Amino acid sequence: MFWRSVVGKLAVTIMLLVSFVLFILTIFLLEFFETFHVQEAEKDMLQQATKITSMFDEHDSDDVIIDITETVKDPNSQIVIIFEDGSTWESTTDNKKLQKFDRDWFVDDIDVNQVISQRENLNKQMNVEPYDVEVMMVGTPIPNYAGAVYIYQSLDVIEQTKAETTRIILLAAGIAIVLTTIFAFFLSTRITAPLIQMREAAIDLTRGEFNTKVPILTNDEIGELGIAFNKMGKQLNFHIHALRQEKEQLASIVSSMADGVVTLNRQGDIVMINPTAQQFIEDCHYERYGQNALKELPIPDELKSILNQIIQGEKEVLQEVSLQGRNWVMIMTPLYDQQNVRGAVAVIRDMTEERRLDKLRKDFIANVSHELRTPIALLQGYSEAIIDDIAESKEEKNELAQIIHEESLRMSRLVNELLDIARMEAGHIQLDYEEVDLHMFVSRIVNKFQVIANDHDIQLTYNHTIDKNNVFIDADRIEQVFTNLIDNAIHHTEAGGYVDIHVQSTATDIIVEIKDSGTGIPEEDLPFVFERFYKTDKARTRESSKKGTGLGLPIAKNIINAHKGTILAKSKKDRGTTFTFTVPQLKKDESTDA
Repeated sequence: MFWRSVVGKLAVTIMLLVSFVLFILTIFLLEFFETFHVQEAEKDMLQQATKITSMFDEHDSDDVIIDITETVKDPNSQIVIIFEDGSTWESTTDNKKLQKFDRDWFVDDIDVNQVISQRENLNKQMNVEPYDVEVMMVGTPIPNYAGAVYIYQSLDVIEQTKAETTRIILLAAGIAIVLTTIFAFFLSTRITAPLIQMREAAIDLTRGEFNTKVPILTNDEIGELGIAFNKMGKQLNFHIHALRQEKEQLASIVSSMADGVVTLNRQGDIVMINPTAQQFIEDCHYERYGQNALKELPIPDELKSILNQIIQGEKEVLQEVSLQGRNWVMIMTPLYDQQNVRGAVAVIRDMTEERRLDKLRKDFIANVSHELRTPIALLQGYSEAIIDDIAESKEEKNELAQIIHEESLRMSRLVNELLDIARMEAGHIQLDYEEVDLHMFVSRIVNKFQVIANDHDIQLTYNHTIDKNNVFIDADRIEQVFTNLIDNAIHHTEAGGYVDIHVQSTATDIIVEIKDSGTGIPEEDLPFVFERFYKTDKARTRESSKKGTGLGLPIAKNIINAHKGTILAKSKKDRGTTFTFTVPQLKKDESTDA
């Protein structure tokens, strides 16, 4: 772990560099001092030999020269003088290892007319034991004299000096390495401490802690790096905060959109989706897999096929699909990554209500045209009969006039009902509340239809559970609701059937249930029974006794809504229909305010 850290790498690098430099320097120093000591020794010996040769010019007596030489000689060296007559003199020495001078060493090599300087193992050269003594010899001729002076000495002294010098150099190198190691760790720690802090701060940044700051301890490049790092963290915090706000805002906008929005990548994976699009995809899965649909399923084939068209054609695609009785329109637009399509965004709109309103508009026009065409045709035909004197007698003319009158009343009733619905839907309905005896009120309405029920061989019954009899309602409007619902029930019930009316009055609500055993309403028509002119008899082939304008139920619903109540319809084909409406109870002061 140490070798992988910056401290270890920097310290080892500095130590290796200094060690290498010290090693090279030591080698050169040792070589230099070795050569220096030898040269200095040779120089001293040559100077001493030169002084001895100079005495031959000053003194004529060989004995005097020998005495002086004996006095000035070095105890560790050996001096040899070769006189003119060929005789030799050898000084004494304290170094027992030096061998006695043998003239035969240089008989063949010596030239007294030149300076001789050599360093060699003379003992080994002359096969003299032992061989481990190295000597250095210098010689110089005596001017104007046929002789020479030789000085030789052992190299032990030089070796000792060299060893001492080497020890001092190595000690200095060792101290330098120790100091370098301490300095390297101090320097690397000093340099890397801020870097380590920056690393920890960078790790904090990766965890999303953008407020992390690095302490600035120096004014050098590392300090400037720390300042730049702190500025970077501050800018990152600002931009991440801005991006987070923008993302949350975008997510809120997309989630609150009534249209479905889903973003897909090139592989068909969902990147973003809002609840409406999620509902669409769930409907697609339910349409294909039913109740066994899994929670995690791929995107529907409808979206996948459009995505493939987007990738291939790189242009917007519009498609409409029907799922679970609802109409969806999908518009998918490509998303580009520079030059390539990286995905697509699809906007899915539920067009069911628009389609329904469009259908109702068309049906409204068709129904109004149909309802008005018959009476207008009758008015036109019978009026022409009167004008053309087809009816000759007064009775016939009165009969035609009566038909024209009835058809005009029918047209007037239709127009009035349309106006009533328009006023109700615009919120202009005015309710006249009054206190009513509920039981007597319902009994009177039921008795009014009793004769009609008996004529159609239908059993009309009235049951009640009344806890509060006196109620505040708009009697005329509520009677209109009763009349419409009971009339519909009787006219859509076959002979031998029944119509049951049950009224319940509690402290808070009036609940009325009108149940019949008639033909019922098809399940697909049930959601539209309260729409204007909506009829389950699409072919309009019912007998004249069952004809109607299709406005009764819409009027009834608007009246109940004006009373702040609810009305519902339940039916099964050929099993009868049940209409239930609920009106909240009002106190006398509340009904007056209303």
